[in-house]
Amino acid sequence: MKKPRLSFWQIWNMNFGFLGIQFGWGLQLANMSAIYTKLGASPDSIPILWLAGPITGLLVQPLIGAMSDRTWNRLGRRKPYFLVGAILASIALFFMPDSPTLWFAASLLWILDASINISMEPFRAFVSDKLNSDQSTTGFIMQSFFIGIGATLANALPLIFRKFGMTGIAANGVPLTVVLSFRIGAAMFLICVLWTIFTSSEYPPEDLEEFNRKRAENPGFVGLLKEVVQEIPQAVKDMPLTMKQLALVQVFTWLGLFCMWMFFGLTTAYHVFNAPSSKSELFDRGIEWAGWCFAIYSIVCFIVAFVFPKIAAMTSRKLLHGVSLVLGGLSLLSIYFIHDPTTLQFAMIGVGIAWASILSMPYAILAGAIPPERTGVYMGVFNFFIVIPEIIASVTFQPLVKYVFHDNPLYVVMMGGASMLIAAALVTRVQDNADKTSHPIAAGH
Repeated sequence: MKKPRLSFWQIWNMNFGFLGIQFGWGLQLANMSAIYTKLGASPDSIPILWLAGPITGLLVQPLIGAMSDRTWNRLGRRKPYFLVGAILASIALFFMPDSPTLWFAASLLWILDASINISMEPFRAFVSDKLNSDQSTTGFIMQSFFIGIGATLANALPLIFRKFGMTGIAANGVPLTVVLSFRIGAAMFLICVLWTIFTSSEYPPEDLEEFNRKRAENPGFVGLLKEVVQEIPQAVKDMPLTMKQLALVQVFTWLGLFCMWMFFGLTTAYHVFNAPSSKSELFDRGIEWAGWCFAIYSIVCFIVAFVFPKIAAMTSRKLLHGVSLVLGGLSLLSIYFIHDPTTLQFAMIGVGIAWASILSMPYAILAGAIPPERTGVYMGVFNFFIVIPEIIASVTFQPLVKYVFHDNPLYVVMMGGASMLIAAALVTRVQDNADKTSHPIAAGH
């Protein structure tokens, strides 16, 4: 089917839900290690407590992707999953900061991550469904733009609330600024996803009669689930060459990000603010400042999102992605030399450039290499190469952090920087099908 070119505002509306999704992710990434620490977790136990995200991503994203490929009802193909995930994630966000114990917080994180994955994965396929190849890069960049805004707001809120005079802590030791931020995040998640659902339409399957015939062969939810479970291994076996090449890039990229997300807040508190313990005022100020630094890299992300399509068109998506990863890796390594909170902000510029590229370029390259009728399952399978390194980190980092790094979170963050540099080197091996055409990318507005 020849898809019509969409206007700027149509692309805006179809990606607006990502603002709420990243609001939820941003709150989690900036605050969960601190919440765990407040509830009694030691630094070496943090990685295993983060296991919820990668495990749920590994199981949920390919499953939901394949199911959405086979779904068509009054809401559409991808939108039913947007809605269910948003409702569940909003509930989990609302109650997360009130967790009375460590096990309760960890359990809620499993629910939250599974719910976010239910909403998020179909959004990747949604872009491929709706946009022609000359607008796909713009579609994924628009997602980066909203991810940047959502994360910026989520990360900065606790500091903003304190600047306006909010003080105090909840019964479990979590600052009230964080509690209120999670409440707002719960509402934002649902409202933004609903905006996309009500303002964007979906195209029906190209051959609706054939689609219905195949659905009749495996009726009901059980039949759908059986068909999906059978397809995922076959999809892995049939992966296009470009996807295999991108897989290694993703593994090292997301290992680097996971190192940063788990330990940047603690690094800021202990290495930059010199907090003596998690119970000190300096620890809370350090965690707040880490959230502000995350906001800075998110601000950079949505600013550069406007220029990335033009830069990629003038050079190539591969070159842009490789250079961006180098900047991100060097920025994380530079934290070793930083002992001043103000200077720490500047290290986030390179991370923000890398983040904008990570959220868009691999998916834009992948979209041109996979068959349209299997977009959902392949976008889900592609998530394997994000969550597998995170699972490895969660399971194996405890002895590494305790016995090699002696519970110093700074060294884990630096290891993340080195991992990003390896990913940048691996980008040179990737074959981008768009490079074979004379005009691979258009700004698409």
